[in-house]
Amino acid sequence: MAPRITVIGTGYLGATHAAAMAHLGFEVLGLDVVPEKIEMLSRGRASIYEPGLDELLARHVQGVEGSSGRLRFTTSYEEVAEFGDIHFVCVNTPQRHGEYACDMSYVDGVIETLAPLLTRPALVVGKSTVPVGSADRLAARLAELAPVGAEAELAWNPEFLREGFAVQDTLHPDRIVAGLRSERSEHLLRTVYAQPIGEGSPFVVTDFATAELVKTAANSFLATKISFINAMAEVCEAADGDVVKLAEAIGHDERIGSKFLRAGIGFGGGCLPKDIRAFMARAGELGASQALTFLREVDSINMRRRGHMVELTRNAVGGTLLGKRVAVLGATFKPDSDDVRDSPALNVAGQLHLQGAQVTVYDPKGMDNARAIFPTLQYAPSALEAVRGADVVLHLTEWREFRELDPERLAEEVAERHILDGRNALDPAVWRKAGWTFRALGRPTA
Repeated sequence: MAPRITVIGTGYLGATHAAAMAHLGFEVLGLDVVPEKIEMLSRGRASIYEPGLDELLARHVQGVEGSSGRLRFTTSYEEVAEFGDIHFVCVNTPQRHGEYACDMSYVDGVIETLAPLLTRPALVVGKSTVPVGSADRLAARLAELAPVGAEAELAWNPEFLREGFAVQDTLHPDRIVAGLRSERSEHLLRTVYAQPIGEGSPFVVTDFATAELVKTAANSFLATKISFINAMAEVCEAADGDVVKLAEAIGHDERIGSKFLRAGIGFGGGCLPKDIRAFMARAGELGASQALTFLREVDSINMRRRGHMVELTRNAVGGTLLGKRVAVLGATFKPDSDDVRDSPALNVAGQLHLQGAQVTVYDPKGMDNARAIFPTLQYAPSALEAVRGADVVLHLTEWREFRELDPERLAEEVAERHILDGRNALDPAVWRKAGWTFRALGRPTA
């Protein structure tokens, strides 16, 4: 008989994981403490935007017409404990306020609440990104609190989802990492992931510490690669080079590769910034702080890009932002998402506003979330309306919609034809042909 699965936490990670597990044929029960989320999910709709997720939910949520009925949701831990054989923990681990370290209270809260309800053998599987050493501590606490004792086992199975591709990454992962302590837990996880393993996804078995480190190491490497090309953009600015051509040339080296080599205003979101900071904090606690001092510069380079975009904007409008009208195209930290957490685009918009500019923002999916964080900014329902009367236009999130804008049409709406490309995704020749003054980061002469 197939194991029954629960997913605790139904945000970006949890909702996607729950829908994917149902799609793989399992009976799934999702839990969240926010009733509004549960109500939406029970109607087959996620509380966040992720391409393909609503469609996947509708195919499997119980009560939705034509669905498999394998997926339902609850706010009851008692129901989860009674239902599940395998419990996936998918709650958030945000950065602690005023610190680099991550806040483990949500993960700890799951263990403290779930464990006392486990009266039969169960596998609790952590997917949240946690500091190395957390799984050891949580496994001991789980066995201590669970009435079934050591038969309540822990495994650590980090997620590697890319926002915008989360459904694909869950159903067809490029690797599955499992920190395990028993043959039973390995058997159960191999059962859960039998389909992707059968399709060729590597299944990497490790100890707890290594499984925890894989996620933070991977994110640290990606952040380093982004900050490297942005450091090269700074040099190109000083030397009149072209960072796009530089990236193209070095990307042909198979040891380097071309992915994550697009210079711009830097990385953001709910993972990379807080993960590298938490990694540094944990390394310090372990007495290995010197090993990760380079990540401080990675973080510093990333944050400098935002300030540089503000300076370019000031220069574009004559040296002062006071009273200037600035149109910002993009609010999310990346396209195909509504996530504005630590978004470089929204941060730049906020800085410009604080320095006296009249800022109007448009984003295809992130408007509501942006408005909740920066209610004092102006928001427009379309790109055309955002640029109306603008002294300068900033392209800060590389949505396809923005790449396909007609420069001639936009020129009819603006006060001045100045555009700054903060993502190096627009064609300078096309915009200049339409009479625009075009400037991109790391490309002073392009």
